[in-house]
Formats: sequence, structure tokens, C-alpha cells
Amino acid sequence: MFGCDCFWWNSAPQSYPPEPEPFSLHAPLPQWPQGGGFASGRISLGRLEVLKITKFEKVWGCTSSHAKSQGLIFYKPLEIPDGFFCLGHYCQCNDQPLRGHVLVASETFTEPEAESPALKKPINYSLIWSADSPHDGCGYFWLPNPPVGYKAMGIVVTSKPDEPEVEEVRCVRADLTETCESCDLLISMNSKFSKISFKVWNTRPCKRGMWGKGVSVGTFFCSTYSDSNQVVDIACLKNLDTTLHAMPNINQIHALINHYGPTVYFHPNETYLPSSVQWFFKNGALLYSKGSEKGKAIDFQGSNLPIGETNDGAFWIDLPTDDVARNNVKKGNIESAELYVHVKPALGGTLTDIAMWVFCPFNGPAILKVGLVNIEMNRIGEHVGDWEHFTLRVSNFTGELWCVFFSQHSGGEWVDACNLEFVEGNKPIVYSSRHGHASFPHPGTYLQGASKIGIGVRNEAERSNLSLDSSTRYKVVAAEYLGIAEPCWLQYMREWGPNIVYDSRSEIDKLIDMLPVFVRFSLVNLFELFPTELYGEEGPTGPKGKGNWVGDEKCY
Repeated sequence: MFGCDCFWWNSAPQSYPPEPEPFSLHAPLPQWPQGGGFASGRISLGRLEVLKITKFEKVWGCTSSHAKSQGLIFYKPLEIPDGFFCLGHYCQCNDQPLRGHVLVASETFTEPEAESPALKKPINYSLIWSADSPHDGCGYFWLPNPPVGYKAMGIVVTSKPDEPEVEEVRCVRADLTETCESCDLLISMNSKFSKISFKVWNTRPCKRGMWGKGVSVGTFFCSTYSDSNQVVDIACLKNLDTTLHAMPNINQIHALINHYGPTVYFHPNETYLPSSVQWFFKNGALLYSKGSEKGKAIDFQGSNLPIGETNDGAFWIDLPTDDVARNNVKKGNIESAELYVHVKPALGGTLTDIAMWVFCPFNGPAILKVGLVNIEMNRIGEHVGDWEHFTLRVSNFTGELWCVFFSQHSGGEWVDACNLEFVEGNKPIVYSSRHGHASFPHPGTYLQGASKIGIGVRNEAERSNLSLDSSTRYKVVAAEYLGIAEPCWLQYMREWGPNIVYDSRSEIDKLIDMLPVFVRFSLVNLFELFPTELYGEEGPTGPKGKGNWVGDEKCY
């Protein structure tokens, strides 16, 4: 199973890095509207009730073999209420504010004696790994060995070689758990005397998304033997309460958006601004069908759009045929624009995802970067009907903003609240890139492609007077757990723009001679380094056609 050795870590620092300071949002949280179990501090998972512990005592710390200034601190939770039990310890890097948590659990009721209890003490512990440091003493990592039919939830860390007491943690009955996987490698430590490497990861449920029942405990996983994602030695919790009682009601949703709704800043040189969907329809957008050359006007509410089914290529939307109207619609209308909000549960209903969708009638041409040369394309990268989004993730224990997902074309990134820019209290800033409308947490130039060698598509993000305040300019269009009536156009599952195939090879061929000698790759190699969007664009689908509508955001 696990190997056990005592190591001196590599590259011991001259001075040990300090512990991180606690983090808090810029402004106090409001008193959320009352109702249900949202922001009550406790969440029922059916057989178990859990609450979040954010107060910790440091047990041990270490420094990365690869970065002398970066350390990892291991903590045990403090101030656990009577009747609740620790499930494992917590750790985090010292270069981020202390903001994490672990869940502690209590049984909600006593089952008949014939039934096994939901929580049991471990039988004993197995020592996974130990380290002896001249700067911070010794650290010992213990895996709880659960009784038959139970699962361990996390690792226990001690500063002494004595095996922990079995009272330290509880294991959970297997049917109340789900499998978890490792993510976010936090540290890798190597011994001077052995090839064995000790690694520490965060964990997350294997099955995530809107209907996933897995609940992250906030503990970590560590081993000396595996780089695989699947974690077999510990598990996460499962929410068996189908009522999702901790999710916010509609009044609480509005309060959350009013308090946290980001301001979206568009580039000062942005040509293709957002609009409302209704403005797009009213100003001449046309519905085309296969086999017909003439487009049909779309009703203001989209009530004549074909709904449901799948994207079979039978229908698509395009701009008006009249040149003046076409150019007018391309530019959008920021005065009419609004954010379209989808509210959904995350991690078993312990978190709420507030996905905010931005519609732009047109996505502009790409800007290529090759070495020091920036090349504005004529048409490459253009398409009709651009849907982009960002997602606020809120804790259902407290109503606190936890992180924000920034969608960036076919990918994106989660950014913790402590690394965001804010305006007006707790409202984050979202920067929309020029022409492509990808979302970023900070201004700057972001390269999509072979960024290490300076070749790809430029995403330019900058603050300007062109902005959209989502805290006031929004419409909740979907929340399946509340049964909210969805607009007609949201049920349109086909493409919001025609398919486009670019003659990108011809266009780039004309530009090759403009490039400096040191970046004159062969044409074949050059094409391999650019994102695939340069070769053609299928008409984009609407929000419901995206994988993250029901699934979890990428990169989480």
C-alpha cells in the first residue's frame, strides 16, 4: 500500500516561510433573505449533517524541493461543536491567504440497532510518510484504517511519531460516500537518500456537475506511490438529501447577484459589443433551414425558433442580408445588453454556481502574434452569435463568494476570491477580451496557442468606459431546482451562426514574408502552432448546448 521512510527534505530553506494570514472579502456580507437552509451554517446530507470549520491549529509545515520560498502548511481543525467529528486534516500553500475549510460531521438521527452507524472510529492508522526537518521539526502522515464497510475521509498529520488516538477522526459508512480523485498537486518532496517522491494533492469528487452528489470534505491526499487521478484510500461524502434544501431561493438569488454581480469591462477598442437577445432578433436576425436559401424573421421572443431536439445542422441563425443592417447588428448594442443567469447546484448542493452568459451578435477577427509581430486578420476567427460566460461559485454554508470561473474560448480557469479585482465592495471585475470576448480576471495580453515560444492568438483585455454591470443588468433564465420558466430562445438547440470555413492557409501564406527571419517556420509547422479555430468555425450553439450547462466547468 504505502511506503514508509524518514526523509530530510531537499533544499532546506535558510528561513522558514511564514504562515498565511486569514482572508476575508472586502466588504461584510449582508443579511441574506430568510428561507430554507441557505447560509444557515449547516447542511443536511440525509444521514449526516455537516458544517464548515475554518479555524485551524498548525501541526507541521514544509518547503517545496523546487521553490525555496513556497511552503505547505498542515492544520488540524479547531472549535468543533459537540456531537460533530473531524474527518481529516487540512493543508494549503503558504503563498495564498488562509481561507480553506474542512467539513465536520454529525449523525442526524439514530437508526435501529440492526443498522450500522453512519460514523465509526478507525481501527488504527498506517504511517504513510515522515519527514525530519532541522527548521520545523518532524511531520508524520497517517491514514486511518476504517472498519469493514466504512471509508476514511482524510489524512491525519502529527508532529510526533506516536500513532494518533482513534478518537481523532471518524470514518463514514461506505454507502454515504462517493469516490474522489486527486487534483492540484500542492507539493512534491524528494529524499536525498531515496528515489521515492512524496506528493500532496487536493481532492474532489470524481462525478461533478449539476446533478453530482459528491461533496468535497476539504481534506487532502498524499502518497509515495501513485500519480494516478483515482484515489482509493480516501473518499468524499455523498448528499442523499434530494431536496437540495441549502440552495438559495429566488429572493436569495437576487440578493447574491446584487451583492456579487461583476462589472464586465470591454476593451476600449472593442468593435463588437454585446446586446440583448431580443435586440438581436428585433434588428433583423434571420433563421435559416437546410434546403432553403431565404431566411425567416425571428419573433422578438424567439417563439418561432425550433425548440428542443439536438444540433442536427437543420437550422441556423444569421445576420440580416442588407449591408447597412448587417453592419449595425454586428456592432451590438450595449445599452440593451443584459446577463443571462443560470443557477445550479455544485458539489452535492453545498455550493451554488451562478453562471452569467453574455451574448454578442458577432465575434471579430483574430489578432495573431508571431514573435514580436502582431497581425490583425481580415476574417479569420469571425463568427456570428458569440456566447461567453463566467460563473460565480458561492458557499451555501455562509453565502460567501468562493471563486469565479473565467470562460476563455474552449477552456477557462477558476480563480479564488483572494486573487480577484473588485469594485464597489464584493463585486469582482471581469475583463472581456477584444473581438473574442473571452473572460479574464486581470487586464493584460493573453496568448492562446504556443505561448512559450510567443506564437498564437492574442487576447487583449483592458478597462474602459464600455462596461456592463451584471448586478443590475441581468435576467435569471434558468434554475432547474426551482422550476423557473425558461425563455423560448433558450430552448433553441441549433446554431446561432452559419458554418464558416476560412481560407486561413492562403491568408497566412500572404503574410509569411512579413515575418522576421527568426520566426519563419515552414507553413505546415506554423499552422500546427495556431489554435484550431483559425481553420474554420462551426456556428456556435446557445448556452444549453454547452457541456458546462449541466457539467462542471472545465479546469476545476
